[in-house]
Amino acid sequence: MGQKHECGLMVTGTRKDRAEPERGDLIEIFRIGYSHWAIYVGDGYVVHLAPPSEYPGAGSSSLFSVLSNTGVVKRELLTKVVGGCVYRINNYLDHKNKPLPVNKIISSAKEMIGKKMEYSVFSRNCEHFVTDLRYGKPQSQQVENFMVGAGVTSALGALAVVGYAIAKHRSQTQ
Repeated sequence: MGQKHECGLMVTGTRKDRAEPERGDLIEIFRIGYSHWAIYVGDGYVVHLAPPSEYPGAGSSSLFSVLSNTGVVKRELLTKVVGGCVYRINNYLDHKNKPLPVNKIISSAKEMIGKKMEYSVFSRNCEHFVTDLRYGKPQSQQVENFMVGAGVTSALGALAVVGYAIAKHRSQTQ
């Protein structure tokens, strides 16, 4: 039977490619309704884009991270960032993009620590941040999936409205 974590997720185990991450690996941390992303820099630490600490109680798992328009790059222990949530090593773009050399990934990540950055759920989120470090180009699969889903939902809604209008017109003409 699964175990309930403080993130509210029921899981039967963690999904990871390997037992331990390697320097430069992307870490996907499963939160309620979204994933938070970090990049592993070694010795148990990750670098990630998170809400600024001046907002009380704003952790990378909080709703405030979605509402904020700025973020700060932090170096923290993976265990602290993960909390009680499930995570996995997820270098999901390796088949599409060649990762930069590990030393470049790590030095770029370390240069960013402490910097405040513009934050946008749709164009400059934590996933964009870490994929830019690993591949040299920012991408966010969860934003792309959301946009496709929103497009499908909008299209279905528009079809429903058109269908209703046609049915109403037909009933009025009969």
